[in-house]
Amino acid sequence: MQASDMATFRLLRSQLHHFNFPNYSIFRNRHHQNPKISRHFSPPLNPQFIHSINLKQSPESPLLVVNSQAKQTPSNSPPREPISDKNPNSWSVFSSTGTNPKISNSVEESVEDRRNTVSKSSLGKGKKGKVNWVCSDCGHSEGQWWGICKSCKKVGTLEPFSVAENSEKRKLSGIELSENAMRSWLPQQKGGHSGPVRLSDVNRGINDSDWRIQLSGIFGAEVARVLGGGIVPGSLTLVGGDPGVGKSTLLLQLAALIAESCNGAAPVVYISGEESVEQIGNRADRLNIDTEDLYLYSGTDVEDILEKVQPFCPCALIIDSIQTVYLKGVAGSPGGPVQLKECTAALLRFSKKTNIPVLLIGHVTKCGDIAGPRVLEHIVDSVLYMEGEKHSTHRLLRSVKNRFGSTDELGVFEMLESGLQAVVNPSAMFLSEEHSNSEHLAGLAVAVIIDGSRTFLVEVQALCVADSVGKHYNGVVASRAEMIISVLKKQAGLKMQDYSVFLNVVSGLSLTETSGDLAVAAAICSSFLEVPIPNHAAFIGEIGLGGELRTVPRIDKRVTTLAKLGYKTCIVPKLAEKALVGLRFQGLQVVGCENLKEVIDSLQKMRK
Repeated sequence: MQASDMATFRLLRSQLHHFNFPNYSIFRNRHHQNPKISRHFSPPLNPQFIHSINLKQSPESPLLVVNSQAKQTPSNSPPREPISDKNPNSWSVFSSTGTNPKISNSVEESVEDRRNTVSKSSLGKGKKGKVNWVCSDCGHSEGQWWGICKSCKKVGTLEPFSVAENSEKRKLSGIELSENAMRSWLPQQKGGHSGPVRLSDVNRGINDSDWRIQLSGIFGAEVARVLGGGIVPGSLTLVGGDPGVGKSTLLLQLAALIAESCNGAAPVVYISGEESVEQIGNRADRLNIDTEDLYLYSGTDVEDILEKVQPFCPCALIIDSIQTVYLKGVAGSPGGPVQLKECTAALLRFSKKTNIPVLLIGHVTKCGDIAGPRVLEHIVDSVLYMEGEKHSTHRLLRSVKNRFGSTDELGVFEMLESGLQAVVNPSAMFLSEEHSNSEHLAGLAVAVIIDGSRTFLVEVQALCVADSVGKHYNGVVASRAEMIISVLKKQAGLKMQDYSVFLNVVSGLSLTETSGDLAVAAAICSSFLEVPIPNHAAFIGEIGLGGELRTVPRIDKRVTTLAKLGYKTCIVPKLAEKALVGLRFQGLQVVGCENLKEVIDSLQKMRK
């Protein structure tokens, strides 16, 4: 028996319980010999007889009908007449039991043809994949074709379903998903999109001061400084930072400010995928936030979030965090690269179409970058980083990307029990207490640095210890510190071969600007020579390998800040002194030096 014959025989046996046998005398002799076969109506079939039959679906029966023109009949049975509807005793082994007008009379194919059809459909366009037979009526799935659905008992409804092909067809692009997510928001977009608009018509009648959402108070002014003047409608802002630095606290306070700025015209919705509504409410009570126009919701499905938010028509939407939300139909789990990209793209389209600003909180990796693909920062309009040391209460809000303003701005806050508070005088936040009469405080020098458009005064500490092993630099670049120490040994003549130098910047700030070189060198000289530096003195300048002092950018702004804070002496490069001649600084003396030797002489004069 051939393999195809055996498969056909098994197919017939599996369908015999659906048939009636009005005349099965051809198997009568065999049935008497085997009562088990007689009881289950399982007639013996000759392989040659099986090989010659054709299967067709009858329009009058939900089952199969055997139509045979066999050349040979079973040896133990007499010859039979051809199949005829008029002859009830004809050897039409299986008869019809009902009618089904839905099935076409022309559907007729062999089992082998069906197998070929299935194998071709499973391959697709050269792609292999598992094939399932799915009922088009009830959706029941089978691993192979049976001719009848075992769930709804209907015939002709099983259709081949290639997993490889259909899974690709079911994948939706990010644009389709984002359109589906905000379809209920934009019914007017279904009819078409507007064409290009003239530039003069876009800006006509728009006041820049009224266009942005203004933030009131000292805290709001500090945030608005970083954003470029306020929150732009329809913008997408991403705020990142280390765990526990205060990102959620910042945006919750910001949400309350936006709600107050809208004056009840529209609420602000705060979405959290990490905390429950009760937990967010507990934080709001700690921060003394009691605005009526701030709504809270806990969810992670983007489509569900937009559906729940739609009735409120908010003036701003805040999501904490982007790594916890997801879009149905997109591969990967929440926080994965694909989900992050598609969710951010969907929220970007939502903000642009609805003109509602969206603020996102983003997690960071151990390297300090936003978790996820780099394209995430390219999609959003603004990227803000919140920085701060765990042992310090100060927080810095820095802008690294801003399509609507400058990236040179920096916001300074202090974390208190009542939340984040703006620092009124950030220039002096990195200075320690003044002890002008204490000689043991030798090795302290004040540097003036600029971060963005803000001027900061930073205190640098140095300690020179004889016969000590090891070097430690906190807040100072190691290569820069080694260069300054080598220049002091070679060009200034300090014999520090047997000394170890320890450097530290107050409050954990990193001193990366070259304008702090002179303050580092002055602190080392003060500690090595045991000559305390007066508290009213500051140092501005860059050190070259020859020991010369070089000027730094915006030195006039630095010196002006010192004059406002009441400093009396400022040591700068000689070239910078000439540039500051025309400026008047009340109570501040500007001392110009050409090299480190002149700086050491100036320190000794200050001591006297």
